Amino acid sequence: MKSILKSILVIGSFTMTAGLASAEEAHVAPVTAFVQEKVVPWLSDPVVIAAIKAQNEKNAALAAADIEALDQKWRAEVESAEKPMIDEILGNDLSKFLQEKQAGSEGAFAELFVMDAKGLNVGQSDVTSDYWQGDEDKFTKSFGAGKDAIFVDAVEKDESTQALQSQASVTISDETGAPIGAITIGVNMDAL
Repeated sequence: MKSILKSILVIGSFTMTAGLASAEEAHVAPVTAFVQEKVVPWLSDPVVIAAIKAQNEKNAALAAADIEALDQKWRAEVESAEKPMIDEILGNDLSKFLQEKQAGSEGAFAELFVMDAKGLNVGQSDVTSDYWQGDEDKFTKSFGAGKDAIFVDAVEKDESTQALQSQASVTISDETGAPIGAITIGVNMDAL
């Protein structure tokens, strides 16, 4: 009798856990569909591809220590009045392109940023807290997963806007189909 009760409890526990996981992941399909419809079509734009390729070439020889130094410089600039590195990125053609996409999204895109093959920011609609995304799921589960990968993260409340959002990250490939970078989109859940 004890083993039957134990089996029922284990099965019941599994069903409850699976139900919670399903509820937690209910946003993945609509966010994925939204990104495939609203973002993927313009990821092959020459502005996007050219900017990533140029930065990949420029950063090809960067070692881990170089990446860490750049990330620390960026983080210091976030807190500083002087922001030459941040201003350079925010002022480039790709950032302007992303800012236009965000402005035209009617609030659907909370943020947009593109990363190179090392996970370093290439362009962005708004300032990110760090420059290197290469150690985060948004990069490792998109670019790190290869061509056509889409990773949808959990839904969280944005502290500044109080809106619910989920970050979706997509691998960006060049005209040959080779992955060259990734984009992360903060999707406002009210837009779905």
